[in-house]
Amino acid sequence: MNNFKIKKDRQFLMQRMGDISQLAGAKTYELTQGRAKGVQAVDIKTGTGLEFTVLPDRALDIAWAGYRGVPLSYISKTSIVSPVYYEPVGLNWLRSFFAGLLTTCGLSNVGGPCDAADPILGSQHHGLHGRISNIPASNVAVSEKWQENEFQISVTGRTAQAMFFAENLILERTISTALGSNKILIHDTIENAGFSPQPVMILYHINLGYPLLDETSRFLCSSKTITPGNDLSKIHLGEYSTFTPPDPHFREHLFFHQPNADADGFASAALINDELELGLYIKFNVNQLGHLVQWKMLGQSEYVLGIEPANCLPLSRREQEKRGGLEYLDPGRGKHIDLEIGLLPDKSAIADFHSP
Repeated sequence: MNNFKIKKDRQFLMQRMGDISQLAGAKTYELTQGRAKGVQAVDIKTGTGLEFTVLPDRALDIAWAGYRGVPLSYISKTSIVSPVYYEPVGLNWLRSFFAGLLTTCGLSNVGGPCDAADPILGSQHHGLHGRISNIPASNVAVSEKWQENEFQISVTGRTAQAMFFAENLILERTISTALGSNKILIHDTIENAGFSPQPVMILYHINLGYPLLDETSRFLCSSKTITPGNDLSKIHLGEYSTFTPPDPHFREHLFFHQPNADADGFASAALINDELELGLYIKFNVNQLGHLVQWKMLGQSEYVLGIEPANCLPLSRREQEKRGGLEYLDPGRGKHIDLEIGLLPDKSAIADFHSP
């Protein structure tokens, strides 16, 4: 392990480099092969070893992520898929579910496919987990700038989920980090740009894979309650925080956490791999996202842990409506969401981590 530490001093650094991209920054390009052809990508590196890829053509979701050569995110067998191949009916969302560090679910459905009533159009079909992740962003801007002695890196964009006679929901997203940072900050605003109240469902599908996820890993979350999301999960509730090697007979476990929060409303959860001396945590505000879903899938090839803060349970729009759990946005109103994804890069950081 090298002992390089970034000195966050603009003059010091630029006396030693011709361009800051030698150390940190953003690189924009286009994927050219297979079903990924035409997808725009932005690679971001912070200089600490944290690197990740933002996909503007997938609502600014995040695909690959790694730290000092160690992969963090899980990439599914579909790999990256252009939104032109999106199949919205039933469970076919899974045909373009690349997973990655972040897949956004919503904005009109989270959970299984269902039919739900619309006041103008009548019964409308909503496919698994909605369509927002398969909509390209517009007004995309990549920014790299010095703010005094901090080199800031960000990607912003605007993704519109709209339909004639139906919803007009706008997701404004900024993903940001900085030179020397081990954090990814996500700031979202969902605006109802239409003229009637609209239900809004959003779930941040954060997907962690091998080698961060392995049989020696452990999941940490301080929760008031943990509710099994299916019958199989009831049997394995006591094993929610531990993992096994890939099992060809494994079927997904789903746990709904009501997380403890600090005085300011912030909650957190983490996946720790003590053998690697590495962990990844998420931090969110329960006043914005009141649920934490844990998706544990330890099959062969499909070996992934989902840590998923949300404003709803992944039960489908129709089921949420039956339970009275749908959040509505009035016309012209916006919902603000802040999410932090960060690293625990050594034993000390792991030891210091604790959920509220």
